[in-house]
Amino acid sequence: MERRAEGIGADAAQREQAAIQQALPLDLPVMAGKPIPILYVPMDGTGVPVVKQETRGRQGKVEGQPAPTREVKFGCVFTQTKWDQEGYPIRAPDSTTYTGAVETAEEFGRRLDREAGKRGWSRAQKQVVMGDGAEWIWNLVAEHFPGAIHIVDLYHARQHLWELARRLYPNDEGKPRGWMKLHQKRLLDQGKIAKLVGALRARKSRSPEVVEKIRTEADYFERNAQRMRYPKFRRQHLFVGLGVIEAGCKTLVASRLKQSGMFWTVRGANAILALRGYHLNGRLEDYGEARRAATAA
Repeated sequence: MERRAEGIGADAAQREQAAIQQALPLDLPVMAGKPIPILYVPMDGTGVPVVKQETRGRQGKVEGQPAPTREVKFGCVFTQTKWDQEGYPIRAPDSTTYTGAVETAEEFGRRLDREAGKRGWSRAQKQVVMGDGAEWIWNLVAEHFPGAIHIVDLYHARQHLWELARRLYPNDEGKPRGWMKLHQKRLLDQGKIAKLVGALRARKSRSPEVVEKIRTEADYFERNAQRMRYPKFRRQHLFVGLGVIEAGCKTLVASRLKQSGMFWTVRGANAILALRGYHLNGRLEDYGEARRAATAA
Protein backbone atom coordinates (compact mmCIF):
# COMPACT_ATOMS: atom_id res chain seq x y z
CA MET A 1 0.00 0.00 0.00
CA GLU A 2 2.85 2.37 0.84
CA ARG A 3 4.68 1.70 -2.43
CA ARG A 4 1.45 1.94 -4.43
CA ALA A 5 0.37 5.23 -2.83
CA GLU A 6 3.77 6.87 -3.24
CA GLY A 7 4.04 5.62 -6.82
CA ILE A 8 0.67 7.05 -7.83
CA GLY A 9 1.36 10.21 -5.84
CA ALA A 10 4.73 10.70 -7.55
CA ASP A 11 3.02 10.44 -10.94
CA ALA A 12 0.34 12.91 -9.80
CA ALA A 13 3.00 15.35 -8.59
CA GLN A 14 4.89 15.05 -11.88
CA ARG A 15 1.70 15.75 -13.85
CA GLU A 16 1.03 18.81 -11.69
CA GLN A 17 4.51 20.17 -12.34
CA ALA A 18 4.15 19.58 -16.08
CA ALA A 19 0.84 21.46 -16.10
CA ILE A 20 2.33 24.34 -14.09
CA GLN A 21 5.31 24.63 -16.45
CA GLN A 22 3.05 24.46 -19.50
CA ALA A 23 0.95 27.36 -18.17
CA LEU A 24 3.96 29.63 -17.50
CA PRO A 25 4.38 31.36 -20.87
CA LEU A 26 0.67 31.74 -21.53
CA ASP A 27 -1.18 35.04 -21.20
CA LEU A 28 -4.49 33.47 -20.23
CA PRO A 29 -7.69 35.33 -21.18
CA VAL A 30 -10.45 36.08 -18.72
CA MET A 31 -12.33 32.84 -18.11
CA ALA A 32 -15.94 32.68 -19.21
CA GLY A 33 -18.58 32.03 -16.60
CA LYS A 34 -20.61 33.66 -13.89
CA PRO A 35 -18.97 36.37 -11.79
CA ILE A 36 -17.71 35.25 -8.36
CA PRO A 37 -18.62 37.71 -5.58
CA ILE A 38 -15.60 37.07 -3.32
CA LEU A 39 -12.70 34.68 -3.88
CA TYR A 40 -10.01 34.08 -1.26
CA VAL A 41 -6.45 32.78 -1.60
CA PRO A 42 -4.93 32.22 1.86
CA MET A 43 -1.49 30.68 2.28
CA ASP A 44 0.82 29.47 5.04
CA GLY A 45 3.71 27.15 5.77
CA THR A 46 4.02 24.12 8.06
CA GLY A 47 6.96 21.86 8.88
CA VAL A 48 7.13 18.15 8.02
CA PRO A 49 9.66 15.81 9.70
CA VAL A 50 12.23 14.54 7.20
CA VAL A 51 15.20 12.18 7.08
CA LYS A 52 18.60 13.65 7.87
CA GLN A 53 19.89 13.87 4.30
CA GLU A 54 17.04 16.28 3.45
CA THR A 55 18.26 18.87 5.97
CA ARG A 56 21.99 18.90 5.31
CA GLY A 57 23.30 22.44 5.34
CA ARG A 58 20.01 23.83 6.64
CA GLN A 59 20.14 25.77 9.89
CA GLY A 60 17.44 24.96 12.44
CA LYS A 61 15.69 27.39 14.78
CA VAL A 62 18.13 26.46 17.56
CA GLU A 63 21.58 27.85 16.76
CA GLY A 64 24.12 25.15 15.98
CA GLN A 65 21.51 22.46 15.37
CA PRO A 66 20.28 21.27 11.97
CA ALA A 67 16.67 21.74 10.96
CA PRO A 68 14.55 18.64 11.76
CA THR A 69 11.85 19.57 9.25
CA ARG A 70 11.24 20.94 5.76
CA GLU A 71 8.51 23.48 5.13
CA VAL A 72 5.42 22.61 3.16
CA LYS A 73 4.18 25.78 1.49
CA PHE A 74 0.45 25.39 1.49
CA GLY A 75 -2.46 27.34 0.06
CA CYS A 76 -6.14 27.01 -0.68
CA VAL A 77 -8.85 28.75 -2.67
CA PHE A 78 -12.46 29.24 -1.56
CA THR A 79 -15.42 31.49 -2.21
CA GLN A 80 -17.88 33.45 -0.13
CA THR A 81 -21.32 34.71 -1.08
CA LYS A 82 -23.05 35.25 2.26
CA TRP A 83 -22.64 36.45 5.84
CA ASP A 84 -24.68 35.83 8.97
CA GLN A 85 -27.02 38.20 10.83
CA GLU A 86 -24.10 39.60 12.84
CA GLY A 87 -22.12 40.36 9.68
CA TYR A 88 -19.59 37.51 9.99
CA PRO A 89 -18.62 35.89 6.66
CA ILE A 90 -19.77 32.41 5.72
CA ARG A 91 -17.60 30.26 3.47
CA ALA A 92 -19.44 28.75 0.51
CA PRO A 93 -20.01 25.02 1.21
CA ASP A 94 -17.64 22.60 -0.56
CA SER A 95 -15.84 25.49 -2.26
CA THR A 96 -12.35 24.90 -0.85
CA THR A 97 -9.54 23.36 -2.88
CA TYR A 98 -5.99 22.83 -1.61
CA THR A 99 -2.50 22.79 -3.07
CA GLY A 100 0.98 22.60 -1.58
CA ALA A 101 4.41 21.00 -1.67
CA VAL A 102 7.89 21.15 -0.22
CA GLU A 103 9.33 23.63 -2.71
CA THR A 104 10.71 27.13 -3.10
CA ALA A 105 8.50 30.21 -2.78
CA GLU A 106 8.95 30.86 -6.51
CA GLU A 107 7.71 27.38 -7.41
CA PHE A 108 4.84 27.60 -4.97
CA GLY A 109 3.81 30.97 -6.38
CA ARG A 110 3.33 29.43 -9.82
CA ARG A 111 1.44 26.51 -8.28
CA LEU A 112 -0.98 28.72 -6.35
CA ASP A 113 -1.42 31.08 -9.30
CA ARG A 114 -2.54 28.13 -11.43
CA GLU A 115 -4.99 26.87 -8.80
CA ALA A 116 -6.52 30.34 -8.38
CA GLY A 117 -6.81 30.64 -12.15
CA LYS A 118 -8.60 27.32 -12.39
CA ARG A 119 -11.04 28.48 -9.74
CA GLY A 120 -11.93 31.68 -11.60
CA TRP A 121 -9.66 34.35 -10.12
CA SER A 122 -10.17 36.56 -13.17
CA ARG A 123 -13.97 36.44 -12.64
CA ALA A 124 -13.86 37.39 -8.97
CA GLN A 125 -15.48 40.73 -8.23
CA LYS A 126 -13.53 40.95 -4.99
CA GLN A 127 -10.12 39.23 -4.76
CA VAL A 128 -8.63 38.62 -1.31
CA VAL A 129 -5.26 37.15 -0.33
CA MET A 130 -4.46 36.26 3.27
CA GLY A 131 -1.33 35.29 5.15
CA ASP A 132 0.77 35.92 8.22
CA GLY A 133 3.67 38.35 8.28
CA ALA A 134 6.14 36.16 6.38
CA GLU A 135 8.02 38.19 3.77
CA TRP A 136 7.95 35.40 1.16
CA ILE A 137 4.13 35.43 1.20
CA TRP A 138 3.76 39.11 0.37
CA ASN A 139 6.53 39.00 -2.23
CA LEU A 140 4.63 36.17 -3.89
CA VAL A 141 1.35 38.08 -3.68
CA ALA A 142 2.87 41.16 -5.31
CA GLU A 143 4.04 39.03 -8.24
CA HIS A 144 1.03 36.79 -8.82
CA PHE A 145 -1.99 38.57 -7.33
CA PRO A 146 -1.63 42.31 -8.02
CA GLY A 147 -4.63 44.42 -7.16
CA ALA A 148 -5.99 42.02 -4.55
CA ILE A 149 -7.02 42.99 -1.02
CA HIS A 150 -4.27 42.02 1.45
CA ILE A 151 -5.20 40.80 4.94
CA VAL A 152 -2.79 39.71 7.68
CA ASP A 153 -4.31 37.05 9.90
CA LEU A 154 -5.64 38.86 12.99
CA TYR A 155 -4.83 35.99 15.33
CA HIS A 156 -1.25 35.84 14.10
CA ALA A 157 -0.92 39.58 14.76
CA ARG A 158 -2.31 39.07 18.27
CA GLN A 159 0.26 36.34 18.84
CA HIS A 160 3.03 38.84 18.06
CA LEU A 161 1.67 41.10 20.81
CA TRP A 162 1.37 38.23 23.29
CA GLU A 163 5.00 37.22 22.71
CA LEU A 164 6.10 40.80 23.34
CA ALA A 165 3.91 41.10 26.45
CA ARG A 166 5.50 38.00 27.97
CA ARG A 167 8.96 39.39 27.25
CA LEU A 168 8.06 42.70 28.89
CA TYR A 169 6.66 41.02 32.02
CA PRO A 170 8.39 37.62 32.33
CA ASN A 171 7.74 37.21 36.06
CA ASP A 172 4.18 38.48 36.30
CA GLU A 173 1.16 36.58 34.96
CA GLY A 174 -1.32 39.41 35.44
CA LYS A 175 0.47 42.33 33.78
CA PRO A 176 0.66 40.80 30.28
CA ARG A 177 -3.13 40.50 30.27
CA GLY A 178 -3.60 44.15 31.21
CA TRP A 179 -1.05 45.25 28.64
CA MET A 180 -2.78 43.16 25.98
CA LYS A 181 -6.18 44.62 26.81
CA LEU A 182 -4.86 48.07 26.02
CA HIS A 183 -2.79 47.23 22.93
CA GLN A 184 -4.96 44.52 21.40
CA LYS A 185 -8.52 45.54 22.18
CA ARG A 186 -8.08 49.30 21.83
CA LEU A 187 -5.46 49.50 19.08
CA LEU A 188 -4.86 46.33 17.05
CA ASP A 189 -8.46 45.08 16.82
CA GLN A 190 -9.64 48.58 15.95
CA GLY A 191 -7.06 48.95 13.20
CA LYS A 192 -5.21 51.82 14.91
CA ILE A 193 -1.84 50.52 13.79
CA ALA A 194 -0.05 53.89 13.67
CA LYS A 195 -0.94 54.47 17.34
CA LEU A 196 0.10 50.92 18.19
CA VAL A 197 3.49 51.40 16.51
CA GLY A 198 3.95 54.72 18.30
CA ALA A 199 3.17 53.12 21.67
CA LEU A 200 5.65 50.30 21.02
CA ARG A 201 8.45 52.63 19.92
CA ALA A 202 7.93 54.80 23.01
CA ARG A 203 8.38 51.77 25.29
CA LYS A 204 11.67 51.70 27.22
CA SER A 205 13.60 48.78 28.66
CA ARG A 206 16.96 48.20 30.28
CA SER A 207 17.34 44.83 28.54
CA PRO A 208 19.00 44.99 25.07
CA GLU A 209 17.14 41.79 24.11
CA VAL A 210 13.77 43.32 24.99
CA VAL A 211 14.65 46.57 23.21
CA GLU A 212 15.45 44.56 20.08
CA LYS A 213 12.19 42.59 20.41
CA ILE A 214 10.20 45.85 20.70
CA ARG A 215 11.90 47.24 17.59
CA THR A 216 11.27 44.04 15.63
CA GLU A 217 7.57 43.97 16.52
CA ALA A 218 7.10 47.68 15.85
CA ASP A 219 8.65 47.19 12.41
CA TYR A 220 6.34 44.22 11.80
CA PHE A 221 3.18 46.19 12.54
CA GLU A 222 4.36 49.25 10.64
CA ARG A 223 5.22 47.16 7.59
CA ASN A 224 1.79 45.49 7.58
CA ALA A 225 -0.37 48.46 8.61
CA GLN A 226 -2.40 48.51 5.39
CA ARG A 227 -3.06 44.78 5.77
CA MET A 228 -4.43 45.25 9.30
CA ARG A 229 -7.39 47.54 8.64
CA TYR A 230 -9.66 45.07 10.43
CA PRO A 231 -12.69 47.33 11.01
CA LYS A 232 -12.75 48.17 7.30
CA PHE A 233 -12.48 44.49 6.34
CA ARG A 234 -15.26 43.56 8.75
CA ARG A 235 -17.53 46.25 7.32
CA GLN A 236 -17.05 44.47 3.98
CA HIS A 237 -18.00 41.16 5.69
CA LEU A 238 -14.57 39.67 4.92
CA PHE A 239 -12.67 36.99 6.80
CA VAL A 240 -9.80 38.33 8.92
CA GLY A 241 -8.47 35.00 10.20
CA LEU A 242 -6.68 32.04 8.63
CA GLY A 243 -8.93 29.40 10.15
CA VAL A 244 -9.58 27.76 6.79
CA ILE A 245 -5.90 27.36 5.93
CA GLU A 246 -5.04 26.25 9.49
CA ALA A 247 -7.70 23.53 9.28
CA GLY A 248 -6.41 22.57 5.84
CA CYS A 249 -2.85 22.22 7.16
CA LYS A 250 -4.12 19.79 9.80
CA THR A 251 -6.36 17.85 7.43
CA LEU A 252 -4.13 17.54 4.37
CA VAL A 253 -0.66 17.70 5.91
CA ALA A 254 -0.46 17.03 9.64
CA SER A 255 -2.95 14.16 9.95
CA ARG A 256 -1.09 12.19 7.27
CA LEU A 257 2.55 13.32 7.29
CA LYS A 258 3.21 14.24 10.92
CA GLN A 259 2.24 11.10 12.79
CA SER A 260 4.49 9.61 15.45
CA GLY A 261 7.73 8.15 14.10
CA MET A 262 7.35 9.49 10.55
CA PHE A 263 10.37 10.87 8.68
CA TRP A 264 10.01 11.66 5.00
CA THR A 265 12.09 12.28 1.94
CA VAL A 266 11.02 15.39 0.04
CA ARG A 267 10.02 13.22 -2.92
CA GLY A 268 7.88 10.94 -0.74
CA ALA A 269 6.22 13.81 1.10
CA ASN A 270 5.38 15.61 -2.15
CA ALA A 271 3.98 12.40 -3.65
CA ILE A 272 1.57 11.91 -0.75
CA LEU A 273 0.66 15.61 -0.71
CA ALA A 274 -0.22 15.47 -4.41
CA LEU A 275 -2.31 12.32 -4.01
CA ARG A 276 -4.05 13.64 -0.92
CA GLY A 277 -4.73 16.95 -2.66
CA TYR A 278 -6.43 15.19 -5.56
CA HIS A 279 -8.56 13.24 -3.10
CA LEU A 280 -9.65 16.18 -0.92
CA ASN A 281 -10.26 18.39 -3.96
CA GLY A 282 -12.58 15.79 -5.49
CA ARG A 283 -10.32 15.35 -8.52
CA LEU A 284 -9.08 11.80 -7.99
CA GLU A 285 -11.39 10.32 -10.62
CA ASP A 286 -10.32 12.99 -13.13
CA TYR A 287 -6.69 12.09 -12.47
CA GLY A 288 -7.46 8.39 -12.92
CA GLU A 289 -9.17 9.03 -16.25
CA ALA A 290 -6.26 11.16 -17.49
CA ARG A 291 -3.75 8.50 -16.44
CA ARG A 292 -5.68 5.69 -18.16
CA ALA A 293 -5.99 7.78 -21.32
CA ALA A 294 -2.25 8.48 -21.33
CA THR A 295 -1.47 4.79 -20.78
CA ALA A 296 -3.79 3.79 -23.62
CA ALA A 297 -2.21 6.35 -25.94
